[in-house]
Amino acid sequence: MTSATTPATTPADGHHVIQVRGARENNLADVSLDIPKRRLTVFTGVSGSGKSSLVFGTIAAESQRLINETYTAFVQSFMPSLGRPDMDALHNLSAAIVVDQERMGANSRSTVGTATDAYTMLRIVFSRLGTPHIGTSGAFSFNLPEGMCPRCEGAGQVSDIDLDQLVDREKSLNEGAITVPNFAVDSWYWQIMARSGFYDPDKKLKDFTDREWADFLHKPQVKVKVDSNNFTYEGLVLKVQRTMLTKDRDAMQSHIRAFVDRAVVFRECPDCEGTRLTAAALASKIDGVNIAECSAMQISDLATFVRGIHDPGVAPLLAGLRDLLDSLVEIGLGYLSLDRPAGTLSGGEAQRVKMVRHLGSSLTDVTYVFDEPTIGLHPHDIQRMNDLLLLLRDKGNTVLVVEHKPEVIAIADHVVDLGPGAGTDGGRICFSGDVPGLRASGTLTGRHLEHRARLREKVREPRGHLSIKGADLHNLKDISVEIPLGVLTVVTGVAGSGKSSLIHGSLPARDGVVVADQTPIRGSRRSNPATYTGLLNPIRTAFAKANGVKAALFSANSEGACPKCNGLGLVYTDLAMMAGVASVCEECGGKRFTPEVLTYTLNGRNISEVLGMSVAEAHDFFPSGQAHTILGRLHDVGLGYLRLGQPLNTLSGGERQRLKLAIHMAERAATYVLDEPTTGLHMADVDQLLALLDRLVDAGNTVIVIEHHQAVMAHADWLVDLGPGAGHDGGRVVFEGTPADLVAGGDTLTAHHLREYVGV
Repeated sequence: MTSATTPATTPADGHHVIQVRGARENNLADVSLDIPKRRLTVFTGVSGSGKSSLVFGTIAAESQRLINETYTAFVQSFMPSLGRPDMDALHNLSAAIVVDQERMGANSRSTVGTATDAYTMLRIVFSRLGTPHIGTSGAFSFNLPEGMCPRCEGAGQVSDIDLDQLVDREKSLNEGAITVPNFAVDSWYWQIMARSGFYDPDKKLKDFTDREWADFLHKPQVKVKVDSNNFTYEGLVLKVQRTMLTKDRDAMQSHIRAFVDRAVVFRECPDCEGTRLTAAALASKIDGVNIAECSAMQISDLATFVRGIHDPGVAPLLAGLRDLLDSLVEIGLGYLSLDRPAGTLSGGEAQRVKMVRHLGSSLTDVTYVFDEPTIGLHPHDIQRMNDLLLLLRDKGNTVLVVEHKPEVIAIADHVVDLGPGAGTDGGRICFSGDVPGLRASGTLTGRHLEHRARLREKVREPRGHLSIKGADLHNLKDISVEIPLGVLTVVTGVAGSGKSSLIHGSLPARDGVVVADQTPIRGSRRSNPATYTGLLNPIRTAFAKANGVKAALFSANSEGACPKCNGLGLVYTDLAMMAGVASVCEECGGKRFTPEVLTYTLNGRNISEVLGMSVAEAHDFFPSGQAHTILGRLHDVGLGYLRLGQPLNTLSGGERQRLKLAIHMAERAATYVLDEPTTGLHMADVDQLLALLDRLVDAGNTVIVIEHHQAVMAHADWLVDLGPGAGHDGGRVVFEGTPADLVAGGDTLTAHHLREYVGV
């Protein structure tokens, strides 16, 4: 019998580390290590060193796969298919929750309020306390029939169609009067309209009678006989609205999207004034405020408003809502509003919104996995993020963080440093231990922990100015700024201060301005750096010339593609009620090309081997010509480790931005706009980025960078600091001048942190 004061020990007490054995995912070189549980572990290393392969591709992926396997085959059929990571063993895993930077869906019905459940809680509060009382919480939902505005169906906007973008009134149908995509002469849609009998297809549209014009544009669906077949006819405007305007814009083909952007003008719904709700929902108020006004408030203001509501009947719900709103403020998102569409959030903002969901969770002994949680955060905000990471740990969770910022590395209980380089030069454990041990280790990360970029001894002189006048987008307070030309300007300020609104809202439409951002690159799973940059063209030409055959053979989208997988390298199998699986094509072994194509070589390498090279390898392999030039640009932007054939959908936001920058470097741009180009960069890589920015400026360009990284601020010729706070507390220019002037006499949040960084 066990003593009451001495608890029995069980085998489970020994499960205090996650054991990784023989991990070989992507570039991992048979990695084995122990990671302490219920601690904060930070994974460091240069871009491409294998951090994500270890944390996301191995630990998190295996945890999620094992959880999925506990469900029935029926339930699994609705889940994504997860293959087993390439490893020998993983022991002592707990359920992993990945909190990543994937942007939230672009569905316009998803808002910050719906994504965090804050709006759901608010609806229940209004259904209980709102006067006049109008019923259940569903009556306050713009996504349910009982709550949505009938005119706009809860969208908040109505669309008007510009008829002159649909038709050319000077022509007849037979002459091609309809200019809508898919309505060309002799197309299926065109034939139903031209042969409907409601008007003469040889008659110019401008000569139509009122009846013909109404039938042509607005006639409801009706059966018509064309030759011996029955078809459904409907007016052109109705057809366009049904087949095109009901689709999510981001899901449209590019030519359809371009047409819709031209032809459709969206305006605020006049019935609900953009609030999306019924008149009854808008009439119900608490303390004189309706639910739409609550949703439009800055979250920090809404938190204050909710603290003023007291009612015993909903006290637990109010307490939960207050905690949720306070968490959003604490994590640096107090400047958002609940009605902000989720699709408009940046990757960093989306990650922090997801984080808030977990702070109030009763779950413990969970593994939380974060991907650079400091993205989009000013040094002032990073401290708050650190506090939240520690809070998750102290609740009894294992917290794994992939991060480059020294401020986050400093709070780690344990650090795993991968490297020593990127790609094939990485994938090994350089150090595993505590932070003092990392500092003394002599690894690249250890050496750079105390590394500081210095202020410029001499700033460049501008050769003119780019004027922004009366900017008032979002929270901007009618501000005017002179951006100097021919120098490196850094725009900074806390998250939500108005940086993106100022720059992206004013500059991209101007001549000679090129924007490289982190938004996803459109393309299929066939797209890769070689196809996206145009690099594949000179490579195909070189193979064709060396072997005396057609260049088309060396494209996996053309004649040379493996017929079994159509040049994808993978075969996707639908297993009916079970989850579909992707397996390596047995015929080509994942090489994507036919055996015949793989017999053709260039300097001893076939096309599959060349596409498997890293940018750095290929740069040496192609010592001259167009391919060498393109590869040089990719190397210059810090992407030397990327494989030429790597699918674009595997790239991070920072990698996507640097890939776009590499392409734009070939253009004759005068002004480059970059948005947090240090995203995903190791401290050692930031120096390389600064050298690249200097080269762009010294070549006669203007470079404007939105950035929080103090090394980039210190290196600038000119700073524009926005603030003083976020949301309605921001939107003003609080400093314009050189970094040295800001350090010497500035009193902004940026000034305090930059002063500390440069050691003044």
